[in-house]
Amino acid sequence: MSLWTADECAQAWGVRTPTFLGYVSRGQAPAPLPDAGPDGRRRWDADAVRGWPRPGAGRSRAGATEEATALLDRMREVGEAMEELRSRQRALLVEGRDRGLEISAMATALGISRQTAYAWLRPPPTS
Repeated sequence: MSLWTADECAQAWGVRTPTFLGYVSRGQAPAPLPDAGPDGRRRWDADAVRGWPRPGAGRSRAGATEEATALLDRMREVGEAMEELRSRQRALLVEGRDRGLEISAMATALGISRQTAYAWLRPPPTS
C-alpha cells in the first residue's frame, strides 16, 4: 500500500493542502489512516484517495476512464473548431466595418450580440 501525506493528496487532486483537509473534515475525502507516519504526520492510502470522487467543479481527471478521456478529446476538438470560427467571425466583422455595414446587421448575421461585436472591434489595449 502506497501512503501519501496531505500535501501529496492535495497535489493529486489539484487543490491546495488546506482545501484537501477541508474536504477531509467534511467527509468529502477519505479519512487519514489511524496510525501517523514516523514523522508524526497523518497519512492516507493513495489508492483510496485516487479512487475517491473529488468534490467541486474542478474534479481531478486522475481516475478518468478511457471513454471519459475520449470525450474530453472530442470536446477539445470542438473548442478548437469554435475558436477557428470565432476568428473568422472577427475577420468578417472587421471587413464589414471597413465596408460601412451597421453593427446590428453584422451581429445578427454572425449570431453574436451587438455588445460582442463592439468588443471585438475595440482596439486592443496598449501597455
